[in-house]
Amino acid sequence: MVAMRENIIQAWIDAWDTGDFGALEQLTDPEYQRVSSRSGAVSDFDALKRDIQETRAAFPGLRTEVEHVVGDDEELAIFWRTVGVFSEPLAGIPPTGNSVVTRGSNYVHVRDGRILSEEVTWDQSALLADVGVPSLNSAFEKVPEDVVVDDLSGQIDLNAFKGFNRKFVTGVTVVTAIDAAGQPRGLAANSYASVSVEPPLVLVCVQKTSSTYATLFGAKYLGINILSNGQRETVGTFAGKSADKFAGIDWHPAPQGSPMIAGSSASIEAEIKERFQAKTHTVFIARVRYTESSDAGPMIYKAGHFFDSDQLTEL
Repeated sequence: MVAMRENIIQAWIDAWDTGDFGALEQLTDPEYQRVSSRSGAVSDFDALKRDIQETRAAFPGLRTEVEHVVGDDEELAIFWRTVGVFSEPLAGIPPTGNSVVTRGSNYVHVRDGRILSEEVTWDQSALLADVGVPSLNSAFEKVPEDVVVDDLSGQIDLNAFKGFNRKFVTGVTVVTAIDAAGQPRGLAANSYASVSVEPPLVLVCVQKTSSTYATLFGAKYLGINILSNGQRETVGTFAGKSADKFAGIDWHPAPQGSPMIAGSSASIEAEIKERFQAKTHTVFIARVRYTESSDAGPMIYKAGHFFDSDQLTEL
């Protein structure tokens, strides 16, 4: 039993710390399955190799320590600790440079001297949570099979959902930050909301395909500018794909450097506190540290069109 245990531990450490899968593959049964206790997802050995390779690429100096092992020739529980620095992208998430110490356990089932299956407490989402990038679990849930909506598919009609969203009247914001080279970056967004007044928290949702996304993700502070009735052209600029959206834009830095766009109805600078993953988007939660406002009326957005808020009729 001791030899079997030591072989499994060494093969596992070789795979995680050096990317050498030879010994682990020799010890793995052809019917091997890996089950996540977090999500219930089941994967095979090839998927395990991809996870290890992606994680090692994101944490190049990854080091693993087995803290405790209990069990016999048929069942083993391995308790481990991993240390590393998040210095390269992982699962589409830009690196934060944060150090991480993450712990987990593997419940290993052995058949005829080979690993048949593992039940694991760790997956990539757990590692990202430990490094400070948690996921909104509901965004990754599978659709229950017993849900019935309209066409009996169990899925809502996405066009109908978009139609619902188009009925919601919002303001128009430009979210800004300073990139690693000290240049201003920004994008148009209407997915801004105030979370609370005490403490002063706000949120904004940003699509991961945005050219400004990596800058925002790596920033400590962001700016949110509520555009005014006179900034219709500014909306087009920041909703577009221009390499330099700030060319010709008058702006000034807030105390921590976030771009405040001149002529806006109001602007804030906020310290980013949380970055929640929601599949195609990241939800940024930030604490407001600085505000400024003007007498200019805010622009209004509804159903794909922009409106002058000064022309509203009071109910």
